[in-house]
Amino acid sequence: MDRKHRISARCNRPTVRLNASARAIDSIMREAGLDAAEKERFLGWAIKSLINTYKEERMNQRILIENEVKQLGLRFPNGTVKQDYSHSFPLPTDKIYDIQLEGAEKVGLTFAVTADGVGTLAGVPTTSGDFSLILKFKTVEGEPESELKIPIAFNPNPRDLWRNVPTHSDIPYYKPDSETAYIKVEAAADGAPRKDIVAASQRGRSHAQEGRPRDDHFSLFHCADSDWYVIAVADGAGSAKYSRKGSEVACKTVVDHCKSLLVDNPEFEKAILDYAADREDTAKRTALTRGVIDIVYKGAMKAHEAVKSVSANCEGSKLKDFATTLMFAVCKRYDFGWFIASFWVGDGAMAIFDAERKTVKLLGTPDEGEFSGQTRFLTMPEIFHDTDAVAKRVRMSIVDDFTALFLMTDGVSDPMFETDRNLNDYAKWEEFYSALRNGFPKDEIEGVDLTDDNEAAQTQLLRWLDFWSPGNHDDRTIAILY
Repeated sequence: MDRKHRISARCNRPTVRLNASARAIDSIMREAGLDAAEKERFLGWAIKSLINTYKEERMNQRILIENEVKQLGLRFPNGTVKQDYSHSFPLPTDKIYDIQLEGAEKVGLTFAVTADGVGTLAGVPTTSGDFSLILKFKTVEGEPESELKIPIAFNPNPRDLWRNVPTHSDIPYYKPDSETAYIKVEAAADGAPRKDIVAASQRGRSHAQEGRPRDDHFSLFHCADSDWYVIAVADGAGSAKYSRKGSEVACKTVVDHCKSLLVDNPEFEKAILDYAADREDTAKRTALTRGVIDIVYKGAMKAHEAVKSVSANCEGSKLKDFATTLMFAVCKRYDFGWFIASFWVGDGAMAIFDAERKTVKLLGTPDEGEFSGQTRFLTMPEIFHDTDAVAKRVRMSIVDDFTALFLMTDGVSDPMFETDRNLNDYAKWEEFYSALRNGFPKDEIEGVDLTDDNEAAQTQLLRWLDFWSPGNHDDRTIAILY
């Protein structure tokens, strides 16, 4: 047999087999006594029965697999809006395929299945409420797609539950709910760089929730001729009904007092230069200390008296109704470095931070009250009656340079440093500085660009103060010399 005939024979074999099977079936039906019409009906019935049996078996296989998926007890844990969500669960991918999770993208999540059969639901939920996600999958070829509803719920983000009720402008001693300031300082005549100042104050969420006013305050000053800086920050006591005025008066009083004695004071300038030239000379240190007391310590005393005077002129009020903390610093750059003198009563934080040298110098010690959560205030008479008051509350320092001088109320320092001990930890200040520069991406809050001549820093800083910290909802104020 030639090649052509061999190929033809192979191609004809299935037909031969089929004809043989048909003849065998025909023979069986003849032996059963079926005529041609009955044979036709029988074949129709047999084929139909087989198809139904096939479909039923296929459906039963699908149901068995569906039940196996249901028995997994798939449940999605609850999540929170605007917070990372991730949940993984096993799936029998050896029995199901074309797996999808309908509704995931509508709530801000994505769904994926790994090669080893692990399903993962992840993302950042965008909407609060109760939802049903539908797990869709195929089981047996030809069977319809299977579905399994899985409930999931997302709680509202705690930030979104806070109200922001504006403060009524007709209250006594009204002040805006927020405030910012930026002082751009041009380079010196010899080209030497000068530092800028930025500050922001934001009413806390606890006050905004009830429409109560901001109690914090700050005041800034720079003299272009003498190059003296004066920076003050105060935190009015939340329990004192007019503390917002106390903090304002305290800040403005010390800034006015200090600048009046610093702008043209050759005697004080000489005392600084003499001391810088020989820091071991006791007489020179004493002369400088006297000048610091006249300017800084007496400035604080003057602020105390000013708040006391406002209280006396407010009918039906007491001095404690104007209770406020106070921290302020005066500083100037010289050829030998920076001279800084400061005063601090109350909580919060005031420090010189140097990222290049990896140092931090706290300009005082936070006051602790008789009970936890309390502090001491400028309005307390005993503050100035203590014989150690000057040594405890006044500091003077000379440093080569620094990255930033920070003054902040406890609305910032408490969530950022957590404990007073951490205020002396450089690593914590490094974390704080990083958060200041980089912001809080999860809260969609950008960082603050602390570069020269960036007037936008004040709005950036105000926005930054809106960072979220559970349990820390006090007024927030910070001033930065950088």
